[in-house]
Amino acid sequence: MSAISRFAAIAGISGIMLAATAAWAEKADANKPVNIEADRVSVDDVKKIQTFEGNVQLVKGTMILRAERIVVTQDDDGFQRGVAYGSGGVLARFRQKREGLDEYIEGEAERIEHDTQAEKTEFFNRARVQRGQDEVRGQFISYDARTENYFVTSGPDGTRAKPGSTDRVRAVIQPKGKKEDSEATPPPGPPQTNAGNAVAPLRPPTPQPAPALKSAPDIASTRQETSQ
Repeated sequence: MSAISRFAAIAGISGIMLAATAAWAEKADANKPVNIEADRVSVDDVKKIQTFEGNVQLVKGTMILRAERIVVTQDDDGFQRGVAYGSGGVLARFRQKREGLDEYIEGEAERIEHDTQAEKTEFFNRARVQRGQDEVRGQFISYDARTENYFVTSGPDGTRAKPGSTDRVRAVIQPKGKKEDSEATPPPGPPQTNAGNAVAPLRPPTPQPAPALKSAPDIASTRQETSQ
């Protein structure tokens, strides 16, 4: 395989998988170099198919993609479709930092597909997507990058699980608290000075004791009034 073909293959796969998470991605990742490892790489320039096989690992900035096999195809209009496959009990996985936040978006499934024209990413079988502390699981997850909407089903390929099946859509959604006021009330500063002379700080007046209650000797008791 020529150097040009190798570069085209690497550029194609890195571009399509980075686009899969473009709505979440750390923007700086777009300018980071691509590092990719695989046991075998094949490129068919006529059919416009690029295939990476054998413990594939792609790293671009904060994005890490791991799969047993990744296949990228391109149509006549230049749009690409990428498919990452797991193998056996090992799922295809990706992880990437979110822009401006100290959290990551993670996803895994037996198969992950991304269509650059439709700007959709789909996760098939044992699918899971986690964003921060929020998580959703199902047999099928579809994410639309244009609308930033999720669609999750309990059955394969966007269907509902059959009656009696234990497969269910499961989600964990953390409460979103109000943004705390970052500007705390500043403590009172030192007294200001005037021409180098310190101004004595104002002190609250000393509370005066309340007058003591005194008895009134001219008021007769009830017993005295009765006897008169």
